[in-house]
Amino acid sequence: MSEIREDIVESIDAENEEYGELADNIKEKLEWFQDQKIGVIFHWGLYAEAGIVESWQLSEEDDWARKKPWREDLQQLRNDYWGLNKVFNPVKFDPDDWAEKCKQAGFRYVIFSTKHHDGFNMYDTKESDYKITNEPSPFCHNPKADTFGEVMKAFRKAGLGTGAYYSKADWHCPYYWVPNEHAKGRQASYSPKKNPEMWAKFERFVKNQLLEICRDYGNIDILWLDAGWVNMREEMLDMPDIVGELRKTQPDMLVVDRTIGGEFENYVTPERKVPDVAPKKVWESNLPLAKNWGYVPNDIYKPFDELLASILKIISMGGNVILGVGPKPDGTLPDEAVAIMEKLGEFLSTFGEGIYNTRAAKITQEEDWYFTENEEAIFAFALAKKESATLSLEKLQKHYEIGEILNLRTKENVKIENNQVVVNFDEKLAVGLKINKK
Repeated sequence: MSEIREDIVESIDAENEEYGELADNIKEKLEWFQDQKIGVIFHWGLYAEAGIVESWQLSEEDDWARKKPWREDLQQLRNDYWGLNKVFNPVKFDPDDWAEKCKQAGFRYVIFSTKHHDGFNMYDTKESDYKITNEPSPFCHNPKADTFGEVMKAFRKAGLGTGAYYSKADWHCPYYWVPNEHAKGRQASYSPKKNPEMWAKFERFVKNQLLEICRDYGNIDILWLDAGWVNMREEMLDMPDIVGELRKTQPDMLVVDRTIGGEFENYVTPERKVPDVAPKKVWESNLPLAKNWGYVPNDIYKPFDELLASILKIISMGGNVILGVGPKPDGTLPDEAVAIMEKLGEFLSTFGEGIYNTRAAKITQEEDWYFTENEEAIFAFALAKKESATLSLEKLQKHYEIGEILNLRTKENVKIENNQVVVNFDEKLAVGLKINKK
């Protein structure tokens, strides 16, 4: 994930873009995706060992990431950071435990970072020796060394959807940041137009890695491509060729070339925000549980009620939510993240009927209430701001014929008086109603 720089990003407004022609199987997969509603994304790699904001400190121009530099000298920082492959050793990594905790939290799909911009591969690529499965990584002989593969197997076994995060940029690859060339920032250290031979090598590298991910690890539901400055300006990959090859193995896979727009951004991904207006394409808001995507010691985690308010608003607008968790260097999930996940699981075990397999209702929000719907019912949710919440039915009745109303927590009928219902919070964080359609 990234900080977005206006001088890099051009005029593409992916969130307001409409679809062109879509294959029927991709349309069906997008419906599946919208049914899942809530996912988890794991940013995990050497930056967990360093305890810094992912790998951004390596980029010279991204000085926002070095407000508290890991090393004062940039070259020393790079040398020491890239040398972390010698010490990163997640001996407590238990993908089955991750999958169980995520399933209990109510997550329906996972996206795992195969590689961030630093170029350290968290899977057994054949295109680079800079990987967790290779010497001098102390974890390379562990039976769970292919961390991406282990996560995919565990989550698939738990019945959850699977996805791969992949950075199109690679600051360790000699075809992107060429040794002894000055990389001014995030981009390649050279002009691809002036050095097309080098860019062609890099493009083959990217294509081959993506083929590995899509060919060697079973069914992949989502390929989530980051580093949005690649596929802009000069740094253009032949996406029709690459995706065409990938879909020979994964024909139904959603491809998300983030912030790029066009046919290879099958859904859009507003980052760290709830959009003011729902995007025209299928969408997924990305919210880290803490300040950072990856693990940072003493990170500041969001209060659960704040996260829940964002989740309800996003889902009432028809979006998905993916929540970011940064595993620790030893392979365990932070206690603070697990505590939030447990609270989310408790909420979804009670109210999930009105979350999963729903779409935006004809009324998305009314005062303190958020709405979703499926074919049978409208669902209404409110967060505790006072002792009770009152829902007037007048506006709903302009769009729906309303039948009986159930309290999702108690499963009891709710009385309608003066064309409104009143629900007590009873010291609970939220209330939810199922309003049956006639």
